[in-house]
Amino acid sequence: MKDVTVEESPVGPVVRPPEDTELVVLYLHGNQDGPEPALEAAGRLALLAGATVVCPRYRGAFPAALIDAHSGYSYCQAAGPVAVVGEGIGGALATAMLVQLRDSEATSPRRAVLVSALLDLTLDSKSLQFNASPTFDLGALRSRIADYARGTPLTDSHLSPLYANLHGLPPMALLVAGTDPMLDDSLAFTTRAARSGVALDLRVWPDAASFHAQSTHVMAEFLAARHAGAEAGAAA
Repeated sequence: MKDVTVEESPVGPVVRPPEDTELVVLYLHGNQDGPEPALEAAGRLALLAGATVVCPRYRGAFPAALIDAHSGYSYCQAAGPVAVVGEGIGGALATAMLVQLRDSEATSPRRAVLVSALLDLTLDSKSLQFNASPTFDLGALRSRIADYARGTPLTDSHLSPLYANLHGLPPMALLVAGTDPMLDDSLAFTTRAARSGVALDLRVWPDAASFHAQSTHVMAEFLAARHAGAEAGAAA
């Protein structure tokens, strides 16, 4: 990728912008085959946010995936202030990790972004059907979730953070297209988190084209905000 460097770390690929930076982003991708397909998006985010982006490898089953996410977070903490991005099923993983960090009174990330996030693994949301498309296979997703859960009830909050106690989570942005099958997950999570006092920024684009054109810029601006005034603005 032009203008960024990619290197391997003990937890997975690390994408670095050309300038030195203190901000580190833990990017929990949603790719079943590993972080490599996410590296192009991670490179764009690194350049736009001026951040080092860590794309950890995580095992494809619960609870091992959550353990691996925590390992990635610990690696990031050693390098600087941490923000978290979760995409697709990586959104469930990221949010479950945030809840565990809060419960253990560990240092939470400064901010988090959920991108087209799958947050209810029961797959009962209506947008999964209303926004279905030829490129979205609900049956394949159900099979993948069953393999991932390994018999754990799908309403377990460590699998489906929509059912978790959301008090005390860091400021969060949720980015999704109105035509996304995962739309209802973002809407339902925003409602519950707002009632729990979480500072939220929900962005819904009308279609996938506008989402892909603008979402990385919005994500970068949210993650790179450094001042208390920006935090207060997110809560407003």
